[in-house]
Amino acid sequence: MRILSGIQPTGIMHLGNYLGAVRRWKDMQTKHECLFPVVDLHALTVPQNPKELRKATLNKVMELIASGLDPERCTLFVQSHVKEHTELAWILQTIAPLGELERMTQYKEKGKTQKSGVNAGLLTYPALMASDILLYQTDAVPVGKDQVQHLEFTRTMARKFNSTFGQTFKEPAALVSSEKEGAKIMSLVDPKKKMSKSDPNPKGRVSPFEDPEHIRRNIMGATTDAGKEIRYSPAKKPGVSNLLVLHSLMSGESIASIEKRFKGKGYAPFKRELAELAVSFSEPLRKKKRELERREAYIQELLKRGARKARSLAEPTIEEVRERVGLLS
Repeated sequence: MRILSGIQPTGIMHLGNYLGAVRRWKDMQTKHECLFPVVDLHALTVPQNPKELRKATLNKVMELIASGLDPERCTLFVQSHVKEHTELAWILQTIAPLGELERMTQYKEKGKTQKSGVNAGLLTYPALMASDILLYQTDAVPVGKDQVQHLEFTRTMARKFNSTFGQTFKEPAALVSSEKEGAKIMSLVDPKKKMSKSDPNPKGRVSPFEDPEHIRRNIMGATTDAGKEIRYSPAKKPGVSNLLVLHSLMSGESIASIEKRFKGKGYAPFKRELAELAVSFSEPLRKKKRELERREAYIQELLKRGARKARSLAEPTIEEVRERVGLLS
C-alpha cells in the first residue's frame, strides 16, 4: 500500500506532532511504501523570512530523521523540489468549486487571524494538498479525525477529474488513527485547545528537541484543575486528563494504572514524574538530531535522492494528466 503524509517545515516539532503522527509514520515505513514530504510550499500561505524558511526546512528534515524516519525505508523529500506538485495543483484549481474551498475549516479559521487580509494561497491550498496526494497515486493517507475534511476534498477532486477527463486518479482512503494513536495532546496552558506549533504562547507546547530544563519548566507549569485528584475526566478535569494522556503515550502505562499509583498524592509529584519521563523519553531524539546537525551535506544528498525518487513516481501521473486535459507534450 502506498501511503503519503506531509508536515510543514515551520515551527519546532512538539510532542503532540511526534506522538500523534510521526511515531505512527515510523511504524508504517516498515510495512508500506511511504512518502513523507516536508511541504514548504504550504508554508508560503503566511509571510515567511526566506532565510529562516530554508533553515526551518532543513531542520524539519533532521527532526524527522531523528524521530525514526529512515530514508532507506521511505521517500523523504522537500515538496518544492518536485515541480509536478505545483503543475497538478493549478490544473486541479481550474476544476475546484469555489464554494468547496470557502467551506474548508482551516481557511475560515486562519482567515479570522490574518490581520493583513487573506491571500489567495490560503483559499486554494487544498488544491495543492490534493495534488500532493493524487500525484503519487496514493492508496491511503493517515489522518486524525480533525483532518478528514481535507482528505474528503482530495477524494472529491479525484472523482471530479475522473468523471470529466477519464479515469486517472485513485481515490485515497483515510487511515483514521485509533483512539490511542490519535489521542490529541492539548495545550499545556489551555487544555481545551490542541497543542500547536503556531501557538504564540511557547509555554503551551513541549518539544522533544528542546533543552531538558525547558521541558521540565513547561510541564511543571502546565495548567491543572481544581482539587488535587489525579483522575482522567476530560470534561471535568481537562488539564490533568491531558497530562495523563501524555504520560500514558510516552510510558506505555495505562491511564488507570497511573491514576492508581498517584491516588492521594496530588499534582506536584505527578508533574515531576511526567517531566522526568518527558526528558528521558526525548533524549534519544535530541542526541540523534545533534549528530545530524553536524552533517548538513549528508542531509542535502538525502534530499536530492528523495526528490529523484519522488519525481520518478510523479512523472507518469503528470504526463497522463497533461494528455487528458489537452496540453501539448
